[in-house]
Amino acid sequence: MNRFLHWFNFVGVLLLAALCVIQWRTNRQLNLDLNAAEKTRRQQTTRLEEQARQLRGGVADLDEFRAQLSSATAALKAAETKFALAERQVIQLTTERDQLKTSVTGWAAAVAARDAQLKQAATDAQKLADDRNATVLKYNDLAKRQNEQVKELERLAKERNEAITALNQRTREFNALVEKYNALAKAPASKPAP
Repeated sequence: MNRFLHWFNFVGVLLLAALCVIQWRTNRQLNLDLNAAEKTRRQQTTRLEEQARQLRGGVADLDEFRAQLSSATAALKAAETKFALAERQVIQLTTERDQLKTSVTGWAAAVAARDAQLKQAATDAQKLADDRNATVLKYNDLAKRQNEQVKELERLAKERNEAITALNQRTREFNALVEKYNALAKAPASKPAP
């Protein structure tokens, strides 16, 4: 029995050694797998942290983009409103421009007609001025002749006045002679002359 125990011990030790080797191999493989899993976990954790950081940055960017999108949408709506207003103003200004073109065309025709009338009026005024100048020259000539006639009349009136004065003087002298003659004629009738 001793031998059996030795062999049994020997087989038990071999089995135990085999079990230890198998256990060691299993533990080694498990440890290697654990290390690989830990390394993968660290990598995954690092990657997850990086992704989380990127997600936080993405969320911040997304919030910023949303704010920018809201701002851009509001600006777009304001721009569309301004564009619509500007478009209405352009339409209104185009209509006013067309009306002004029509008015300007009519006005230009009226100005051309007015210019023609002004030219005709200027021609008529020049003719009237020439006629007036001719009439004034005739009037001046007539006035000159009248002044000459007046001077001639004044000269004749002066001569007449001088003649009247001379006639009055002679009439007085004649009357004085007549009185002397009458006085002499009366005197000889009373006295004969010697």
